[in-house]
Amino acid sequence: MYQLIRKLLFTMDAENVHHFAMNSFKLLCSTGTSRKITAGRFAAKSLPTHLLGLDFKNPVGLAAGFDKNALYLKELEVLGFGFVEVGTVTPKPQSGNDKPRLFRLSQDKALINRMGFNNDGVKAVAERLRKWQEQQPAGKQRSLVIGGNIGKNKVTPNEEAWKDYELCFRELFDCVDYFVVNVSSPNTPGLRALQEKDSLHKILSHLQTINTQLAQHTADKQTKPLLLKIAPDLTPSQIDDVIDLALEIRLDGLVVSNTTISREGLKTPATKLEAIGAGGVSGKPLTHRSTEIVAYIAAKTNGRVPIIASGGIFTGADAKEKLQAGASLVQVWTGFIYEGPSIVKNICKAL
Repeated sequence: MYQLIRKLLFTMDAENVHHFAMNSFKLLCSTGTSRKITAGRFAAKSLPTHLLGLDFKNPVGLAAGFDKNALYLKELEVLGFGFVEVGTVTPKPQSGNDKPRLFRLSQDKALINRMGFNNDGVKAVAERLRKWQEQQPAGKQRSLVIGGNIGKNKVTPNEEAWKDYELCFRELFDCVDYFVVNVSSPNTPGLRALQEKDSLHKILSHLQTINTQLAQHTADKQTKPLLLKIAPDLTPSQIDDVIDLALEIRLDGLVVSNTTISREGLKTPATKLEAIGAGGVSGKPLTHRSTEIVAYIAAKTNGRVPIIASGGIFTGADAKEKLQAGASLVQVWTGFIYEGPSIVKNICKAL
C-alpha cells in the first residue's frame, strides 16, 4: 500500500510533502480511538535495550533532522520508535538555506539536503518538549526516549561556537534524555572545521563541565549522556582523533554518521546532480561507509565507546549489519521516507 502512496507523494516537492504527510498523520491520530487503532497497526515487537543509562523499548530511533522542532512526538511514538532525536536546534531561530533544499535521488534510494539547520530556536523547542512531558501519564515511565541534537547558528563565528552549544545545552537540559553535538553537517559554512581535535576538545570538555554543574541541581544528580555525531567523510587519522578525544573526556558515545558530500558511485545522472548542486547525501549510498566506520571504532575501542549507527538503514538486515558491526542502537531517516510508516515494525520483527 505504501509503495502506491509513495508514488503520489514523490510527485510533490520533497520538503513540502514532508510537512503535508506528517500533518495529515497528526490529524489521523487526533482522537483517542484513531490513535489507539493506528498504534496497534504499527506496533513494533518489544526489544528492550539499555544504553547510556537509559531504557529503550526497542533499538530503532529516528535521526535528527526529521522532527527538528519537536512537533510530531506523539505521532512518532505511535509509529513505534524507541527514541527520537529532535533538532538540530540552534540558540536563535533561523530559516536555513534557500529553497529548494531537499531532493530525492530515487535511483539511489537517497536524498540530498542542504537545509542549513532551519529550526524555531532552542526556547521554542524546549517549551514544546516541556509541554509534551507534562502530558505524559503521571507516575509512569515514558516509553519514548528523546535526544537533543544541538548546533550553532550560521552567523556565529567558529571561535564562538562553544557559546551556542552551551546555550542549547542549558536550555534543553531538563527536556531531553541525551545530547548529540552536531559539528558534522555539510550545510552550514565552516561547521565541519569544528571536527578538528582542538576545536572539538574546547566544545565538548566545556559541555562536560556544564553537564556536571547542572546535574548537581537535579534530584538524582545524574549528568546527561553526551554524544558526538561525526561525518562519514573523515580520514582514518581524523577518526582516530575523535576516538582519542572520546576516551579522554569520557564522551558517552558517538553517532555514526551524518550525510556525505561524496557523489561517488551514484546511479543518478551527473547532469541531475550538477543541477541539484551542493548538499549532503543520505540513504543507501551511505550504508557501506557508515558500517565500515562503526566497525572500525568498535574494534579500536574494544566497545568502550557506545555507538548509535545511522546511514542507509532501510531493512532489518541493514539494522542487523550495523548492530553486528558494533552499534548498540540504530537510527533511520531516509529509509523512513522510502520504506514508509511500517519501518520500525519491520526492522524489529527481523531482529
